[in-house]
Amino acid sequence: MSQAQDNPSISKLATIGAAAAMIGLALLTQGIFGIHAGLLSPMLGFSLFGAGTLLGGVSALLIGSLALLSTRGGRDPQGRRRAWIGTIGGLALLGAVVAAGAPSANLPPINDITTDLADPPAFAGDPSDRDGEGRDRDMTYPVAWKELVLAAYPDLQPVRLDANPSQVFVRAVQTAKQLGWVVTAEDASAGTFEAKSTTAIFQFVDDVVVRVRPDGAGSVIDLRSKSRDGQGDLGANANRIRAFLSAL
Repeated sequence: MSQAQDNPSISKLATIGAAAAMIGLALLTQGIFGIHAGLLSPMLGFSLFGAGTLLGGVSALLIGSLALLSTRGGRDPQGRRRAWIGTIGGLALLGAVVAAGAPSANLPPINDITTDLADPPAFAGDPSDRDGEGRDRDMTYPVAWKELVLAAYPDLQPVRLDANPSQVFVRAVQTAKQLGWVVTAEDASAGTFEAKSTTAIFQFVDDVVVRVRPDGAGSVIDLRSKSRDGQGDLGANANRIRAFLSAL
């Protein structure tokens, strides 16, 4: 008679650990797939991803590790294999959390970033262009966040170019389109345009406004990027601004 038959709780523990890993992986996959299939909102899909990776990962790692202790000695090889599945699966799920969150671990939980904290570019386009959850929001810049942005993103500053504003404005609009942004409003006379940018994995939609103004014989460019969902942005808005300025 096998050890699993002598003590069913050993194999049961290993089975639960393996199942926790599989459930976590399923939630992760369903969250991302559901977003791209249009079945889930980005926030709901992201929540499933978080539940799968964090809760599933912790559960699988803890239970799998206990099952490894319970099945040591070679008396329950089937339970031992399941224990390893749970343990390794838990580590992999938690690794996904670390990989996603580590780059932004020290960033403040804010989601509205600009290059000009003294005079942030204002969103003035038609609010109906901000579809879904983007409509009817307060688009004024949070004063309390200015010091946080200055401390976390000191490299984000207005950019000056030796070209007249009309030329820079055309280049800026072209750059936005090349980056895959959808331009939703343009005002060449004011030197501003608005766009929306969609993140690749979770399909979060963020709003962007670009402003081009005269600066002596040249031009000065400012950006503002604001998320529609969540309190924090994991650094996405700042990275978007950096990518635009680099491409420009």
